[in-house]
Amino acid sequence: MDYEKLRKDMVEHQILNRGILNEKLLDVMKEVPRHVFVPGGIRRGAYDDHPLPIGCGQTISQPYMVALMTDILELKGHENVLEIGAG
Repeated sequence: MDYEKLRKDMVEHQILNRGILNEKLLDVMKEVPRHVFVPGGIRRGAYDDHPLPIGCGQTISQPYMVALMTDILELKGHENVLEIGAG
């Protein structure tokens, strides 16, 4: 599975096309290996446009929601962000 291509396609089709234009955010989303946070049996869907179950009744948020929440923070570049159960 070409996860790098899936990530780039996710950013272009789900994030950029919905109006998220923050270049730093887009670059980070192209690099973060979202699939490593998804259980093996559903890993190939890690870059799909919906949340996925990750066990114990929890989900990993839809990629666009992660981008939108991060974009709204208007980060300057020196901050550290930990998102837990916010989406």
